[in-house]
Amino acid sequence: MKILVLNCGSSSVKYQLIETTLARIEANDDLALARGAVERIGTGSAVHTCEVPGREKVRRISEILEHREAIADILRVLADPTAGVVKRPEDIEAVGHRVVHGGEIFARSVLITPEVVRHIEDCCDLAPLHNPHNLSGYRAAREVLPDLPHAAVFDTAFHQSLPPHAYLYGLPHVLYSRHHIRRYGFHGTSHRYLTWRSQALLGRKREETRLITCHLGNGASVCAVDRGKSVDTSMGFTPLEGLLMGTRTGDLDPSIVFHVMHKEDLTEHQATTLLNKHSGLYGVSGISNDMAQLLAEEAKGHERAGVAIEMFCYRVRKYVAAYAAALGGVDAVIFAGGIGENAPAIRARSLAHLEFMGIRVDPERNAAVVGREGEIGAARAAVRVLVIPTNEELLIARDTLRLVEGVLH
Repeated sequence: MKILVLNCGSSSVKYQLIETTLARIEANDDLALARGAVERIGTGSAVHTCEVPGREKVRRISEILEHREAIADILRVLADPTAGVVKRPEDIEAVGHRVVHGGEIFARSVLITPEVVRHIEDCCDLAPLHNPHNLSGYRAAREVLPDLPHAAVFDTAFHQSLPPHAYLYGLPHVLYSRHHIRRYGFHGTSHRYLTWRSQALLGRKREETRLITCHLGNGASVCAVDRGKSVDTSMGFTPLEGLLMGTRTGDLDPSIVFHVMHKEDLTEHQATTLLNKHSGLYGVSGISNDMAQLLAEEAKGHERAGVAIEMFCYRVRKYVAAYAAALGGVDAVIFAGGIGENAPAIRARSLAHLEFMGIRVDPERNAAVVGREGEIGAARAAVRVLVIPTNEELLIARDTLRLVEGVLH
């Protein structure tokens, strides 16, 4: 089955076309036929890029004013007689949509119905920067591809297995009852993919394994996975909580927000922008949110770049140790995401001083694994350490197939 996976933002649509079947999933032999993005939607100079394995990248600029036009353009590129990967748009058999927030309603992926749309709309207050755009993309795709099944795969669904002591905050319970104030967690699709893929690399079933999965990128989170289920995660009510990130603060004393708003005379919007867009690695270093650039600057003696990196690694280390306690022990630590997959120095520094827990990184193994799967832990260490490039789009495609086939439970 050829499945179009869509990730729709306010002015962009990222996509992949993936061919998969139940047999291909079992063999981990799914085919990524094409991937691309339409950016700057709403302008006369929207940029559409498309990559097909073994071919030159397609890049074209045109006027694309809305998501419906963007998705129609995607179909034209995919079915182009010379550069396309399908003979006609009708060869696409289903559409999988990334939806950021499913609240407490969705603990798994679902086929989209009018009732599902209403529930996603109800979650817009919890993710005002994401869910409305996810819905706009779905509506546009439904208009262009009205006869296909459409599935919603939620970032928050994997974390619906958290117990109350992990998801509740120390606030009056009435705020949870009235306003659903709780830890939701994000990157769930990535953490679930890592949990699934770890079985083959560890040679152990999910139901027999305690994992700590580290999705480290511009957005970053850690998850404690007990026998296949998320039991705690570092992101909270929003993606702002937890690790130091590219431009987000991570964990912060709430009183600081009110203090800074008063001292700097900030509006609520300005404070939110400060916490989400101007903080984290960028705010501490003063130069960049790009880890590769910060490592280069640290090597040149840039003090604040070094402090930002050490803060990042220290937060990861604290969460790994805390989640080992939450799990009652750990069998493997897994790294993924742009930083986790490509920065051996960050992986080593993040797990430094955890030898007492049985976690030891092998320097040679670690240096050799960049952008690919591999084991980086010391050979006889009690806890295994892996790198697994995440593939959220593949998981979305697989869930969509299973829903269409009626085998996703």
